[in-house]
Formats: sequence, structure tokens, C-alpha cells
Amino acid sequence: MQLIQKTADLSAYLAADEAIDHHHPLVRETAARLAEGVADSYEYARAAFEFVRDTIPHSQDSGDPRVTWRASDVLEQGTGICYAKAHVLAALLRAEDIPTALCYQKFDVVHGLVAVRFNGAWHRQDPRGNKPGVDAQFSLDGERLAFLPDPKSNELDYPVLYAEPHPTVLGVLKAAPDRPYLWKTLPIAL
Repeated sequence: MQLIQKTADLSAYLAADEAIDHHHPLVRETAARLAEGVADSYEYARAAFEFVRDTIPHSQDSGDPRVTWRASDVLEQGTGICYAKAHVLAALLRAEDIPTALCYQKFDVVHGLVAVRFNGAWHRQDPRGNKPGVDAQFSLDGERLAFLPDPKSNELDYPVLYAEPHPTVLGVLKAAPDRPYLWKTLPIAL
């Protein structure tokens, strides 16, 4: 699949916004801690991915009713659904000057992930969190995502790479008082 930058200017994929608040002290402290002892930006990206995937539970899997959407809140509260986990991973990567995009897949509902730019190409990564039947891994040599769309079931990969969260996704997250409500309002398409 050909990934398409929505914004031509690569610097947009390093910017902070209200959801990817990589200037927040908690994001900066976490990024600095993850950067200790790594040899290069590739190792840092893997460490950040594994940190988000493995230490921030997906709130549906853990039964946590809280809804987070801002990267710093995801770190502070230690929970989030796929979109929130993508936001915090993007913030941690951008904090270390690694261009990172948000991207999406369509299943029964829209699923969020990120793409990182290394060696002149974008590479999608899914920090959602592993569980039985899900084995997402950081990879620049072929995708190792949590889920693969089945075109026969009208599932698909959206090819667009966003510098900011898609407005539909962000609106749903911000409007949800809790995860059970959020689950009823998740977008089914972009």
C-alpha cells in the first residue's frame, strides 16, 4: 500500500498540538528516560513503541472506564484505547525529532496506529497492546500490526498519514465521559 502524507511539509509530523503535547514535562521526562542508554533513533523508536505497547494497558482489555486522548494524560493515567496510545507514541517519538504520523484502519470501527519515518520511508506501527491473538511488533522490515484488514469484510487500510489526529476521532474521544459511552460512539469510517 502506498502511504500518502496529508501534509507535504515533513515538519508537520514533528509538531505538537493539543493531543500530541510533546512539550509537556511528563512527555519530556518519559522521552528522556527512554532515550537513556539507546544507541540511535531507531533503538529509541523501538523502546518508545515497546513502552507504550507493554506498559500502558488498552483500556478495553483492562476494563478501565477512563477515556484519555492527550498524550500527557495517557502517561499520567496509564490507560488509553488505540487512538490514545497512538497519540502518546507519536508524542514520545516527536519529542526526539522522529517524524511520526497518525494513520487508521477500518474494521467494525476505525482503529488507530502510527507511522514513523526512517530511511526516507514511512513504516506503520501498532502500539495497541498485545493479547491472545494479537502480536504487534516494531518493524521497519515489513509490517507487524495488531490486525490485518479483510477486504471481503469491507475492512481496509486508510493510506493517508495525518500530522494531527483525525477530527472525527478526536471529537469522539473528547466527547466521551467514559469508555462504555465511547464504545457506543466510535467512528465506523473516516
